[in-house]
Amino acid sequence: LGSSGSQRARWERKRSRTAKELLETEHRYLEQLDLVVTVSILVLFDTWVPSGSMYLFVLSWESVLALHLERGNLGSGLENFCQNLELYGHYTENLEQANKTLKEQLRKNKSFRRFKKLQEARPQFQGRRLEDLLSLPLQRLHHNMYSLVITSEYAAIISEAVKSVSEVSQWVQDIIHKRENSLQLLRIQKLLKGRKIQILTPGRWYIREGWLLVVPSKGEELKRRMFFLFSDIFISTKPCHPLHPLNSNKLACQAVYPLHQCVVEKVFGHTQSQGGLLSLSFPHKTLLLMSSDQQDINDWYQSLWLKSYLSDSHQSQRKVNLLNYLK
Repeated sequence: LGSSGSQRARWERKRSRTAKELLETEHRYLEQLDLVVTVSILVLFDTWVPSGSMYLFVLSWESVLALHLERGNLGSGLENFCQNLELYGHYTENLEQANKTLKEQLRKNKSFRRFKKLQEARPQFQGRRLEDLLSLPLQRLHHNMYSLVITSEYAAIISEAVKSVSEVSQWVQDIIHKRENSLQLLRIQKLLKGRKIQILTPGRWYIREGWLLVVPSKGEELKRRMFFLFSDIFISTKPCHPLHPLNSNKLACQAVYPLHQCVVEKVFGHTQSQGGLLSLSFPHKTLLLMSSDQQDINDWYQSLWLKSYLSDSHQSQRKVNLLNYLK
């Protein structure tokens, strides 16, 4: 009986410590959210809908969670937290527009620029900018402490909370990945001279890029080319003339190769040698690509092999699984 009572006492101490840690981190988080609302969001509120109103709702909702924790109602606090978790996803969807609006206001509104700089100098900001604080709700989602097991009394509630947080976190990550991918596609589109190839295509994912040496079929010199690998195509480019008045910093697209027609082989570079050589076979073209960097050639081989493999429509289930893994 004494052992059972001792175990209960240890669990109770653990529960109290965890609840205290949750409450302390929640208070620090709310203080940071309040900085954004009281210092900056209200200034832009008329032009920052729905992101501004969502930020206010996040603050009020999180305040309710903190209130439950202060009263020791961890179970009801977590239940309330789970009921509106989809708000994080909607906030993420609107975050890009919020950042655009903020940049526009900073560009057009001199008084707001001065006000923002003055407020960010306050000690409460701890050297951070308003832009850094806008992602606070997402950071809170990814670094939450609600997955800690406190006692069996809350096991079912916490399990449901962890499941809900995981689902919304995946939703948020998907939005972020898509946004980052769009920025990469846009960057490469701007790098290319003219509009010979449309990079910004729905469903296309950026994989990697880099310089490789092209081995000619005849006794010519090696040609250094910049290659871009996407989920469906492989692009070969070369630098424009450095003295060109408009395109000196751009790349000219030389060829676009569909990955579903590609067969990739490693000619050499299987051992710890200096670099390696890849063979990319297409119906009407074979490319020999070389690098003096062993790791670089291995990474290119893995990426090209996986993407050409995924382009095979007969491997539909493996394609889905591997694409999810690569993302």
